[in-house]
Amino acid sequence: MSGPSVVARRVGREGEPIAIIDHFAPDPDALRRFAAEQGYAPAGRHYPGIKAALPADYMHTQGPLIGSILREVFGVTGKVSILEADFSIVTAMPTHLSIEQRLPHVDALEPGRLALVHYLVPGGTDGTAFYRHRATGYETVDATRSAAYFARLNRDLAGGAVPDSYITGDTALFEQTASVPGVYNRALLYRSRMLHSGAIRPDALSDDPVTGRLTVTGFLSAAV
Repeated sequence: MSGPSVVARRVGREGEPIAIIDHFAPDPDALRRFAAEQGYAPAGRHYPGIKAALPADYMHTQGPLIGSILREVFGVTGKVSILEADFSIVTAMPTHLSIEQRLPHVDALEPGRLALVHYLVPGGTDGTAFYRHRATGYETVDATRSAAYFARLNRDLAGGAVPDSYITGDTALFEQTASVPGVYNRALLYRSRMLHSGAIRPDALSDDPVTGRLTVTGFLSAAV
């Protein structure tokens, strides 16, 4: 099996870096077998699906590679903490989504936050897309932008309904700036302040880790 292959890109007008890592885990099939044996629970109000615990050695095994990428691509020099990391499966039908789940979002406003998505569907699946808010031009939202962004977004939403669906491509409110396909055993690293959304096909929805949109989702905090 080939070792990890890392490609760094810059996205949109703001030029935010992302890292795309193919052949991320040494044995993705073993991860899938482990995932199939786990008990899943609702992931919380923000994520439209379910989650389960990872193998105890997952982040230890992947840690050196992640650390190297954080230094070389994102300029991280301080200590990195793992805030959360789980198996995740999108299960919510489009008509059951909250308004927040039908829009691009940011994972955190604090500096030093980063997100990891590791795609674990053989043959590939829909990946992750990044967006620009048309009215403000923002592609990232941090603490300095949040008040202006959410005030304008609320005005936008008051002007018309958002379709009962996962966002795909350009809309009246958002322009897609990039899309990363969910290739099997590919991981994606990006700063949590980037506006993004999973690219979700309704026919991919299942609560079965064998047939569903199985990923690992992780959130990291780097000292700044």
